[in-house]
Amino acid sequence: MGVTAILGGTFDPPHNGHVALARVTLERFRPGRLVVLVAARPGHKAAVLDAETRLRLARAAFPDLEVELDQHPRTVDLLEQRRYDDPLFVIGADEFAGFLSWKEPDRVLSLARLGVATRPGYPREELERVLAELSAPERVELFDIDPLPIDSSALRALAARGESIAPFVPPAVAALVENEGLYRR
Repeated sequence: MGVTAILGGTFDPPHNGHVALARVTLERFRPGRLVVLVAARPGHKAAVLDAETRLRLARAAFPDLEVELDQHPRTVDLLEQRRYDDPLFVIGADEFAGFLSWKEPDRVLSLARLGVATRPGYPREELERVLAELSAPERVELFDIDPLPIDSSALRALAARGESIAPFVPPAVAALVENEGLYRR
């Protein structure tokens, strides 16, 4: 079966940066499968839209991938309860910079490898500091991704003002946001 890559997130909304991360993950790691997990109740930030709506948006953004709702409150809980073949959990450098604050980060690394997407100009010393604190830093692989300056909170603000987010999200996501008036105040 090979590697199972896991791309988790709030996806509120999913944007072109998320899609690019999935594409680079497929190209770089050649996983047997890539699973996109939408956090039902994100532990690190509040979601604006309900889980089912975010799941629909993620399925629109990733039509060719497995997209599931993740009911687990923390990554370690997911990895302990779901048995994936050779799991590779893919995150961005910003998330990895806060990895030590995750529930049981060393346990996460015992259950899965981490693929950490970095972008040019991201302070490497931030990542080195986290790696130095881990019991198994060899289970973390840093890889470069082209920077896409897209932020979900900025997209929500645009949509709330009635402005188009079409340049920043897959067309199917833009259509859902527009047609359903998502994020409008």
